[in-house]
Amino acid sequence: MEFTNNAIFAGAVLFLISILASGVASRAGAPLLLVFLGVGMMAGREGIGGIAFESFEVAYAVGSIALAIILFDGGMRARAESSKVGLKPALSLATFGVLLTTTVVAAGLHWLLNFSWAQSFLIGAIVGSTDAAAVFSMLHAKGLQLKKRVGTTLEIESGCNDPMAVFLTLMLVEVARHDGEVKGLEVILEFLYQFGIGALLGWIGGQLLSKTISKIALTAGLYPLLAAAGGLTLFGLVTTIGASGFLAIYIAGLIVGNTEAHAANNIRRVHDGLAWLAQISLFLMLGLLVTPTTLTEYWVVGVVVALLLVFVARPLAVLVSLSPFRFPAREKLFISWVGLRGAVPIVLATFPVLGGLPDAELYFNVAFVTVLFSLIFQGWTVIPCAQWLKLKLPVENAPYYAESLEVPGSSDLTVVGYKIAENSPITKRRIDSLMAPDGIRFIAAFRGDESVHSIDDHVIEAGDSIYVISPQEKVSLVNQMLLPTDDVAELEQARYFGDFTLNGDAIIDDVADMYGGEVPSTAKQMTLSQFMGIRFRNQCVVGDRIFFGPLELVVKEVDDMGTVLKIGLRIRE
Repeated sequence: MEFTNNAIFAGAVLFLISILASGVASRAGAPLLLVFLGVGMMAGREGIGGIAFESFEVAYAVGSIALAIILFDGGMRARAESSKVGLKPALSLATFGVLLTTTVVAAGLHWLLNFSWAQSFLIGAIVGSTDAAAVFSMLHAKGLQLKKRVGTTLEIESGCNDPMAVFLTLMLVEVARHDGEVKGLEVILEFLYQFGIGALLGWIGGQLLSKTISKIALTAGLYPLLAAAGGLTLFGLVTTIGASGFLAIYIAGLIVGNTEAHAANNIRRVHDGLAWLAQISLFLMLGLLVTPTTLTEYWVVGVVVALLLVFVARPLAVLVSLSPFRFPAREKLFISWVGLRGAVPIVLATFPVLGGLPDAELYFNVAFVTVLFSLIFQGWTVIPCAQWLKLKLPVENAPYYAESLEVPGSSDLTVVGYKIAENSPITKRRIDSLMAPDGIRFIAAFRGDESVHSIDDHVIEAGDSIYVISPQEKVSLVNQMLLPTDDVAELEQARYFGDFTLNGDAIIDDVADMYGGEVPSTAKQMTLSQFMGIRFRNQCVVGDRIFFGPLELVVKEVDDMGTVLKIGLRIRE
């Protein structure tokens, strides 16, 4: 009993320290997952905590559950409409990209450090996939808003490439255990089985779970637990029959998150906390598992692997995998740099240990050094890199209150609240005089502590609180109506989009005549929207840019169909 009490106390203290340290680390720009990993290492057998944790079996079990929860949450947060621009390139990266990364790392280790091909390929497979926890954490840090094509591709890739890495690692462990005896046909059939059955059962399980949540009557607090239990049940079932549980639970999360399920907002809110719980648990445990002095024996190999991965394998994999898609060079460069490694390689590195392979410590410690390198050098520079490559979209002014609203038959409705400032464009105006876009309704107004009974003829004054119901995609329009112009935000918008805004239906030849620049003869009578659509295969996103002559055109607004509505114009000197 004393051991149990001490374990509970120690675990709670580690969680408390991790959460408190995350606030300090966030202000310093440090990757939060690196903080959790560091807390675990300091509490470990060679740290100030002196906790001796050596069970790779427990690490594998906890790691698998934590990754499943993280993937389920990531799937629920991915919007189906956003996935259209990033799905195909992400799947290419998650399959062919992982295979190419594994091969390049293996070749480098074999030729540079004279490792055997079996060892080289196994190390390559272990570090071959990006990490969902690391990518989700970094891309959502500090309000980072990337171009939709880039952010969506990175998120879907990190959610889908774990199954490929798991498959390759397990296959190579079996090859090593049986002295290289493996049949190519068996490998192909196993690959098709794991991915095919995993995807099929993920889709079926997601549909069943979504319908169950919608139809069953429960206490509100039980719906998130039902979703979590259903997702983990699916993960366990698919894994038990030898298929890819990670792929299944990610697909199930996509379906649940994009279905008008009952209590969907409550489920997402609770699962955000569960995902953080899983991330903290996972990285604390991995920090406890490692022995820092042992890392020094493998740091040279680990750094070589990290350098091969970051500067050779990942860029080559991105270049080849995205070659069928029209990604601008700066987007490919950023995707190459944000191939973050995290918990997945360390969890995969437990496979050789559990499989009883000789030199099993090599794989675990090399993976750990590689992850440290990635989190420190790549994780710390994600935001500066996005800014340098002009992939970070300007942050818009936001309401002080926003809450998703669940209405039967409607999706993505949001209640937003605004505190009206003195320089707001709507002060001294009646609410019924405001030209609100379709789908937007003013529902409440407060002056001080008193509610306004007749809202339509209410004259808005500074200090009033105004509440609006709006579709999620139109919240930015409401912001423009109600929020005052912020000089800093306006300057940031101008730096990114340019000083002029043009309509998408403007004729490109007319624009060139007015501002300069040569237009290809085939495009003279095209509209700006048509011209941008051809350049980006009718999948334009905010932030896409093209150049001709001294003119730089930047997509500023698109509709749900991907049609360009507004374009920013910058005249380069």
